[in-house]
Amino acid sequence: MKEAIYHFPTDGKPCACEQIKSGHIHETYLIGTDTGSQYILQWINQYVFPNVNAIMNNMSAISGFLKKQRSGRMPMIRYLTTKEGQSYYDDGLGGAWRAYRYVDNSICLQRPDSLEDFYECARAFGHFQYALNDFPAEQLEETIENFHNTVDRYRQLREAIQRDEMGRKREVEREIRFLLDREDRGCMLHRMMRDGSLPTRATHNDTKINNVLMDKDTRKAICVIDLDTVMPGLSVYDFGDAIRYGASTASEDETDLSKVSLDLELFRIFVRGFCEACPSLTPEEIRMLPQGAYTMTLECGMRFLTDYLKGDKYFAIEREKHNLDRAHTQFKLVEDMEQKWDDMARIVREETGI
Repeated sequence: MKEAIYHFPTDGKPCACEQIKSGHIHETYLIGTDTGSQYILQWINQYVFPNVNAIMNNMSAISGFLKKQRSGRMPMIRYLTTKEGQSYYDDGLGGAWRAYRYVDNSICLQRPDSLEDFYECARAFGHFQYALNDFPAEQLEETIENFHNTVDRYRQLREAIQRDEMGRKREVEREIRFLLDREDRGCMLHRMMRDGSLPTRATHNDTKINNVLMDKDTRKAICVIDLDTVMPGLSVYDFGDAIRYGASTASEDETDLSKVSLDLELFRIFVRGFCEACPSLTPEEIRMLPQGAYTMTLECGMRFLTDYLKGDKYFAIEREKHNLDRAHTQFKLVEDMEQKWDDMARIVREETGI
């Protein structure tokens, strides 16, 4: 049993503990008690999120804002306060822990099993965006500095190349060139945010389908979870990261690159659900949806490659060259998007009329 759970008020005595192996960053456990109640206990990776207070402050601000909305309230996970009255438990050993009651009859999908699953995911993240349309994004703290600042991601890449601390630069010259050749296109959205062409919003920034809780029976979305990366950002980032992860025909670390491509049917259904649930998107935001998918895929591949050059410090790995494999899948998906660019733009026009 993870000792941290005893610092949270639970219904019954904890008697079962099972690790849930999903995600690259945190450690998550399902805790059962002798009364049948269940809880999620999560260890927060402070290498990735050194400012835990910022995470919990952001969640508190968003929760308070949503509670004041008169209609269309969006359900949110409510984290437990520790017995000591804190928003998380510090174990004194560099570990920060938080807990919330398990949502009964809920599931998290790693991949959409159907178009309807992905549509529900799209509506959940679109509704999240719409519910926070009037939230003052400047009140949010950056939980990861420059998280989707593609310009800064290129700076970090160049720094990792120059240092070459693991001696891996020579084997990834082709991958480095791939990224540098696409730098101008990849940084387009950052320039548009900077000059005000795209509005800065409160965004989720980690819009994988496994961050949507779904009802096990109806397969309808219950709520969006994992709000650690909620920060000021662009709506097209949220759209794009969901496409990168959910509309790919292969897993994120697939080694057979012939299996990796963009599923245009999934792309279409996500455009439909996201835009239906978020009518506050501007025409320019809608036009930039394909670019959001492109930028997020390119940037994610760059993050995997940068971490590989640094010695795999950020993303958890399960095998040698795991992060390099992940980078390769993202680069293959970028290439496929380049081939399907006209189709992506056409689908957006057909689904939105923009």
